[in-house]
Amino acid sequence: MKRGFCSAIVACVLTVGLVLTLFSGVQAKTEWRMALGDAPGGTQWALGERFAKLMNAYTKGEVVIHLFPTGQLGSEQETVQNCRLGTLDFSIVAINNITPFSPTVGLFTLPYMILSVDDAVKLTQGPIGEELNQNTIRDAGVRLVGWSYSGFRVMSNSKRPVKTLKDLKGLTIRVPKNAIMIDTYKSWGVNPTPMAWDEVFTALQQGVIDGQDTPIITQYVMKFYEVQKYITSIRYVFLLEPLIISEALFQRQTPDMQKLILRVGKEAQEYCRQFLILKEDEFKKSMREKGMQIMDPADNEREWIEKATAAVWPKYYKSIGGKEKVDKAMEFMGRK
Repeated sequence: MKRGFCSAIVACVLTVGLVLTLFSGVQAKTEWRMALGDAPGGTQWALGERFAKLMNAYTKGEVVIHLFPTGQLGSEQETVQNCRLGTLDFSIVAINNITPFSPTVGLFTLPYMILSVDDAVKLTQGPIGEELNQNTIRDAGVRLVGWSYSGFRVMSNSKRPVKTLKDLKGLTIRVPKNAIMIDTYKSWGVNPTPMAWDEVFTALQQGVIDGQDTPIITQYVMKFYEVQKYITSIRYVFLLEPLIISEALFQRQTPDMQKLILRVGKEAQEYCRQFLILKEDEFKKSMREKGMQIMDPADNEREWIEKATAAVWPKYYKSIGGKEKVDKAMEFMGRK
């Protein structure tokens, strides 16, 4: 009886050992989650999907990244906080939603700081961008591994054409919960309505707000043409939407995996830059065909620029690291 029992135990051990031997060389897949605030089809999606595909390809299928668009995992600021806590792996968010956690990146949302795609690329990919990345790691617990270049935040509304600051009066305009952007609208004589991004479409639909500002591509993929009539092509903020990773997660990776994540981030952001160039005019044409009127502000936006830069820049010199940071950025872009 004892001998039979022992034989059974030995057989069981040998069987388990055989199974472990057979599967010891098989590596379990790594699965990560990525949050996006926007709907599929826009610049956030272009960056996130490309990053996910490249990571999967370079690791021969061992890394799988699941994308959750349209705020499924919470508001953009909530996803920054969740990455910070290590309960979320990746997120793509508007840079203004990182500013509350790392104030120095507010440099990128100063009105009329960035005036072109080239300006955006120079600032994000040069020493200034790297310095702000290090500040974000220190202050927010997240690392910027790639950038979505999403275009200028143009203003839409459902009431009337807007070409001058006088035309803005009486309109209820949504802005992000970002102090710099709120103060920019105040400098134009508007008392804006701060609101989380995931609430905006419904608020426009119900008439709670008259308008908002986001890039052309974002407005198209979010179908704002269904609830808005007029677009004014202001250029006060060029929207940068970085791909962030939880720094805790990044530090748990091997040196080779860390290098791969950073490499893929660079490749994905270049794809996103090309996506913006190829798609912005196409989407603008489509929105016109759907009945939207798109116009430029009067007098080359001169009054808008003068009022915003005079009122807002000096107020935020301290929070972004000093006036010298602005001067350095201007000189780096070839503007003094």
